Amino acid sequence: MNTPDVRPVGDLPYEIGKTAARELSLNGITSLKKVSAHTEKDLLAIHGVGPRAIRILRDALAKEGLAFKTP
Repeated sequence: MNTPDVRPVGDLPYEIGKTAARELSLNGITSLKKVSAHTEKDLLAIHGVGPRAIRILRDALAKEGLAFKTP
C-alpha cells in the first residue's frame, strides 16, 4: 500500500524535495521559523539536505523576512 505524498511539511517549500522535507521534519524542523534557528552548516549536516535545498530555503526565508542563523 502506497502512502500519499504529504509534502510540504509545515510551511517548508515543496521544491526542497521529499527526502529533505522528511529529514528536516524528523529533526523537528517543520517551519521556516525553525529553519531560521539553524546555520546552513547545521542543516547541511542532516542527511538529504544538500546545497539545492539550502538555496531554496534561503529564498523562502528571505521572502518571509527571515534568514539562517549566523555562525
